[in-house]
Amino acid sequence: MTDPVWTYIALCLSAFFAGAMNSIAGGGTLLTFPALTGVVTAVVANGTSTVALLPGSFAGAFGYRKELWDCRRFVVRMIIPSLVGGFLGAWLVGQAPDAFGTLVPWLILTAAVLFVVQAPISKWLKRRAMSEGLHADHHAPSKLTQAIVICFQFLIAVYGGYFGAGIGILMLSALGFMGVGDINRMNAVKTFLAATINGASVVVFIQNDLVNWHFAIPMAVSAILGGYAGARIARRLPASVVRYAVIAIGFGLASYYFIQRYW
Repeated sequence: MTDPVWTYIALCLSAFFAGAMNSIAGGGTLLTFPALTGVVTAVVANGTSTVALLPGSFAGAFGYRKELWDCRRFVVRMIIPSLVGGFLGAWLVGQAPDAFGTLVPWLILTAAVLFVVQAPISKWLKRRAMSEGLHADHHAPSKLTQAIVICFQFLIAVYGGYFGAGIGILMLSALGFMGVGDINRMNAVKTFLAATINGASVVVFIQNDLVNWHFAIPMAVSAILGGYAGARIARRLPASVVRYAVIAIGFGLASYYFIQRYW
């Protein structure tokens, strides 16, 4: 290895904690991307980070396999927009490298705010359903709501294929309105769909030679361990704790990108 050992240690640590973050709420790219930009160009850092975190995302999804099975129909419905959007977003990396730069902090801030207000809005919708004679646990979203969420998932996938930081927060903010279930089920769906988006974008990044494999492989191993550990930890925490962690990470990501962008 031509690079110092401490470089690999630092990158692997960032990948481990990024894998854990992605299983709990998302935002793992915030750790791996800045770490990689210290040793490779930004474009290669983006591709390498995505490849490194992909196995961890699937490991996290495996950790949520029970919750995924419980909402498998919804997951299947969201796979196609996730794949198509992921391919398109990765393609845009080479076509419009600065297009999303201004939007990133606003997207993440909006997602964090949506996640905060999602719980009271969902409770209001359940109360309204009960007042109309429907049982709250069987209140299904309307077809219009489902169509909006699918379109929103496609846009999230485009952004995720392009860069990806905060896609977990964006998806969680939408999943809360779909009656998917508690925070653990939402995390399960989010983790699997994030892996789907990144899987599509990885194909494009590899094809365009935007991956540094010397860093990607050891980081991927670390991300697998972190992703599986994060999923197991999240399942054992109270739902309120995981929810507060999601909110904290969302506003933390938004603050980071606002500071980076404007200061």
